[in-house]
Amino acid sequence: MYVERGDPVQSSEKMYKVAGECVKALAVKFNTPEVHEARREGRWWAKLLSRAAKTPSLKLEEPLINIGWSVAYDLHVWGFHEAVLGIEHVKLSLPHIERLLERTRELLSS
Repeated sequence: MYVERGDPVQSSEKMYKVAGECVKALAVKFNTPEVHEARREGRWWAKLLSRAAKTPSLKLEEPLINIGWSVAYDLHVWGFHEAVLGIEHVKLSLPHIERLLERTRELLSS
């Protein structure tokens, strides 16, 4: 929706949020240490999300999870906070986030 409107800032943040929810869901499914740390700390920090993306990537030999998160974090920093990405740059990231979402759905249903 925000991509279609040509809004790179909001598009970036929404894609980041989708990726973050994917990472959290996979962390819960695979009972990663980061889930327990997030519960202890009362929230998910970016450092926990980063580690939580890598843990199932390593376990499943599935680099897509880590790559999707890395792309999303790049959008969060450069597309949302710094607002230096144009919509054409943001659009390049969309397929990575879509693949992460699709793979997350597959893993959660298995």
